Parts: sequence; structure tokens; C-alpha cells
Amino acid sequence: MNTCLIITGGEYSPVPENLSYNYSIACDLGYEHAKTLGITPDLIIGDFDSLQEEQLLDVQIPVVRHPSKKDDSDTMLAIKYAIRQGYDHICMICALGGRWDHAFANVQSMTYAAKHGVTCEIIAKDDTLRTFFGGEILLKRREQYAFSLFALTDTCEHVCITGAKYPADDITLTNDFPLGLSNAWEADEVRITMEKGIMLIVESYAG
Repeated sequence: MNTCLIITGGEYSPVPENLSYNYSIACDLGYEHAKTLGITPDLIIGDFDSLQEEQLLDVQIPVVRHPSKKDDSDTMLAIKYAIRQGYDHICMICALGGRWDHAFANVQSMTYAAKHGVTCEIIAKDDTLRTFFGGEILLKRREQYAFSLFALTDTCEHVCITGAKYPADDITLTNDFPLGLSNAWEADEVRITMEKGIMLIVESYAG
């Protein structure tokens, strides 16, 4: 996959050791997280209502400034930029925690990316979120983790789950009832198939 890493201004979270990417964008305060992570982003983008201008004075990195009165969040600006540049996979870090409304907006932004044919994931310390918009996906067993499936569109249709504690055969998930909450692995891999919809797959540390 051609991957764009987006570092947002949510709660700090470390980068997995095996994460690889082709391009990186820091969103506003995400630039401070990038420095903590030892990452020099290829681009900094935002309205800079959180990161002060003096923090960018000596930065030798392209900066794209936007007005604070805008429809797009800083993260959405970065996602749209990545889509325009042709990336087919977006990975976000430091995108959860902190303000809940911003975290929820980041999940909505994942839906926007999926509607444009781009897979998107959020990687945090104890959670991994990813979009799935049809076909087949395999989830490798993660000890002490649970997984949940949520409909981001009105429905996710013809969903089948095998290799799980709670299997399913040709069910429909809806965005107004959490039927897919908190499942577990029975096999080394869980296989999920779906014919229509955009699904959010969440793997969470369950201790």
C-alpha cells in the first residue's frame, strides 16, 4: 500500500515499531507530537489555533496555513490532501483521547476517506481502528484483545464472521444498534466478509 501517516493533535501515542509509510503530515499541534516521536514530517497543515506561530519560525518544512473559520478540521484537511496526492492508505496516530468531539470527528473523517476508496486506520496505545468497505479481511489473533464491528454507513449488509467466539452468517449491522460489540478470537484468524457498506473494525485491549 501507498501509505500516508497523519499525526494529529489528540492524546500522544507511540508509533508501532513495524509501521512503514511513504509520506507524513503533521496537523497543527500534531507537529509537537511528531517532534516527540522523532519524526520529521513532510508537511505541516492546519489553522494553528493550538500550535503557536513562533513554534514554526525556524521550521524547514513546507507549511500550509488555513483560516480558523473553515468547514474542515485540520485532520480532514490532511486527509483530503493525502487523497489528492493518490495515497490509498492513511494511518493516523495521536488521534484519540483528549477531546471526545475531536476523536469522533476523526472517525467520521475515516468514513470520508473510505467513500473515496482509501482505507484508513487509527493506531493508539490500546486501540486500533480501521475501515473496511467490502470483500474479505482477516484479523490475526491478539492476546488479551477484543474486537468490535460497527456500521459507519446506515447498514453493513451480508456480513459473515468466522473464527470468532460469536460467529455470524449473513447478518446486517446498522448504525443505530451495537450488535457487533465486543467479540473474541476462537481461531488464530478471524475472517470477516461483507458485500455492502462501510464498517469500522475496532481492536481494543481488554486486559
